[in-house]
Parts: sequence; C-alpha cells; structure tokens
Amino acid sequence: MAGTRLQNILFLDIETAGQYPSYKGVPEHIQQLWADKTQYQRKEGITAEAFYERAGIYAEFGKVVCICCGIFQTKGKESVLIIKTFAGEDEKKLLKQFAAFVSQDAISKKSMKLCAHNGKEFDYPYLCRRMLVNGLKIPSLLNIAGMKPWDVPHLDTMEMWKFGDYKHYTSLKLLAAIFELPSSKEDIDGSMVNGVFWRDKNIERIAEYCRQDVILLAKIYCRLSSTDCPEFQLMLK
Repeated sequence: MAGTRLQNILFLDIETAGQYPSYKGVPEHIQQLWADKTQYQRKEGITAEAFYERAGIYAEFGKVVCICCGIFQTKGKESVLIIKTFAGEDEKKLLKQFAAFVSQDAISKKSMKLCAHNGKEFDYPYLCRRMLVNGLKIPSLLNIAGMKPWDVPHLDTMEMWKFGDYKHYTSLKLLAAIFELPSSKEDIDGSMVNGVFWRDKNIERIAEYCRQDVILLAKIYCRLSSTDCPEFQLMLK
C-alpha cells in the first residue's frame, strides 16, 4: 500500500442532500420511481415518504452540496495541508468549480491520485453521475472508463482496511477510534446533513464537518499505508 507520496494524493470528501426539501415537494412520477428504487432497502412498515430522508445517498435522487479536497505541500521545513472547499445550493456551479480545480496542470499532470473513505463505492461514482446529470464533462482524474484496474488513480481507505474482505464495512469514525485519532463526527454526522442543509440552511456547518473529515482521512491514510504523517499546519482556501 505504500509507494504514493503524500504530495501526490488529493484527499477528498463529499456531502450530499436530497434534491427536494421534503417528499411532498417531489414530483409524482419521481415519487413512484423513488418507491421502486428503495423497495428492497426499506424495512417492513417504512414508507417511501418516511425513507426520503435518505435520498441524499442516491445520486439519482440527491445532489452534492459540499466537496472538500486536501493536498499536502512543503513550505520550508513545515508541512501544510491545504484544504479547498466547494459548497452551496447551486450544485452545477460547485461541480464546475471542482472540475476546473482538479483539471489544473498542477494536479492533472502530477500523477495525482484521489483518496476517499468508501470512495470507490460512493464519492467517486456519485460525483461522476451528478456531473453527467448536470451536463458537465467528467475530469480525467475521475473518469476511469476503459482503464485497467491497476491503472485507476483512486485510493480508498475503507478498501485498504478490508484486506480483501469484501463483506466488511468500517466507518471513518470507527477507524478514528481504534487508531486513537480525534474524530470529526462529534458535531454532526452524515445522516444529519440533509436536515442541516434544507431545514437549518447552514452550509458552513456542513463545510466544516466535511473539512474535518478530510483532515481525519489524511491521518488514517498514513496509518494504513505505514507512512509517517507529518505534523502539519492547515491552510483553508
């Protein structure tokens, strides 16, 4: 798992919410499609309307409300984790900004790899799907069509922790606990993002939660890859 320099990794986390504030605002034909999509995920007695609070986890029914990226840089003798945040109600705008950011020569031509927790099953495909829905071109760092598995520039800390056990799921919060790292999950968690976004209209709270996850992700990657994690300063952009 070792071999990738920290400076060549773009640590990534996204936060998502449902496309509508509540189930009542969902067009009728979409309500039926939602019911069909989730019929096997809903426990007995749970209606499609009650289950709609989880719409954000499905790219067909949710949208991206925040993306945070972290990159290590060395300034003199100090290491700096630079965190770039894209957040807001206008999904197409923030996706365009993110795509432009990862398409810069400094990133796209630097053999950069993405790293996310459960990124291969959630973050990466979610971003690609929402970009297509918004009529945007998928940036090369995300577009893996036609690539051989060993050429895909994507790292996933959950996959690293699985060690081939494909039935195993471990949250970022649990990894933080067993490695005795301060958890970023103490203010809100993923299940609360939809409410904080639509009810509280507090996008900055979501952005801060997302940034803290990126910091934690970088530390966990170092532990899983047997890489010395430098003491670093934070720089927010």
